[in-house]
Amino acid sequence: MAKKTIQRFLPDHNKIKQIKSLRIFGRLLHDANLWHLNRRSARGAFSVGLFFAFIPVPFQMLLSAAVAIPFRVNLPLSIALVWITNPLTMPPIFYFSYLVGTWILGHPQQEFYFEPSWQWLSDSLTTIGPAFLLGSVVCGAVAALLGFVLVDVLWRRSVRKAWSARR
Repeated sequence: MAKKTIQRFLPDHNKIKQIKSLRIFGRLLHDANLWHLNRRSARGAFSVGLFFAFIPVPFQMLLSAAVAIPFRVNLPLSIALVWITNPLTMPPIFYFSYLVGTWILGHPQQEFYFEPSWQWLSDSLTTIGPAFLLGSVVCGAVAALLGFVLVDVLWRRSVRKAWSARR
């Protein structure tokens, strides 16, 4: 059940192999384990994808692929999961990451208004940057751990249910 549900949402592996930014991995993309979906590859892909979804960089998909390949987890799933942070969800997710960072560092929250300029970016790296980056890494790690455990539990439950239905 879990496998069929996940496979329904996964993109075709031939389309992923055609992504220009992923061509730097060359022949590594032809490893069959990157495209196979089982409990191990799914839970690992959830961990990788969810972690990099919280990291505020413009090349999240590339980072997710770079980590999924050596760990031999499902590549399409790990790449697809970074899109949890999309233009609609980024503001609340990244603001929550900032709040987590301020809580961990014990710093007071600072008022800030986003401006799409290099000046604002360079100024904010010294003011809100440390709390935001720390909060992003912590939230990413927690989301990765929760994703790993949740997929493992749901997958095992699904297999148990299928085996009991066969009896």
